[in-house]
Amino acid sequence: MASQLLDHTLGHIACNIPGATRVLHEFHLDFCCGGQKSLRQAAQERGIDAEQVQRHLLSLDGETGTEEDWRTAPPEHLIEHILERYHDVHRQQLPELIRLAARVEQVHGGREHCPLGLTDLLMNLLQELESHMQKEEQILFPMIQRGGGVMLGAPVSVMRYEHDQHGDALERLVALTNGMQPPANACNTWRALYSGLDELRRDLMQHIHLENNLLFPRALGEPVGYQ
Repeated sequence: MASQLLDHTLGHIACNIPGATRVLHEFHLDFCCGGQKSLRQAAQERGIDAEQVQRHLLSLDGETGTEEDWRTAPPEHLIEHILERYHDVHRQQLPELIRLAARVEQVHGGREHCPLGLTDLLMNLLQELESHMQKEEQILFPMIQRGGGVMLGAPVSVMRYEHDQHGDALERLVALTNGMQPPANACNTWRALYSGLDELRRDLMQHIHLENNLLFPRALGEPVGYQ
């Protein structure tokens, strides 16, 4: 089982091992946009020990999650969950994070480690994410709920491409904020900003995971979570 787990994709692991996404987050392994990569490959690219990650994952055996098993939920239930838990929440998160980022840049712009350019990055992410979510809400999700069929291929491809762009934005965000670790003497606003950014990153990755690895494959008749 151990060697097989190393060769499973991150998407498959995230879908099939309760609690796995928490472990993958801890090791900064991208199970949403990078869900098609094996644990072995992804760990190697990150320069971390795949065996160590595997041990943490295997220790989850038998752990029960509090969240519904979305692998078997009807698509309309998963869509409703995505809309309420992620679309609505992102629309609340980003404006406040933009406000905090602007404050930190204004007050601490001359200090070392100040994330200069973060406000612009978040504003661009808000615009891109809002456009993306509207396309899902107005076009793709209704198509899936109607059965979609072969007509889903093109819009799903567009959404997956945009998910990759969101993933790139998260990578830039992590790099700009030193892994979202504020300086030791950071003010409360700076700390609140980075805490909120970490929450956004986790939420957006889980959001993309549910779509890329569960909703879209099921709608297209593909294997769930890659293999």
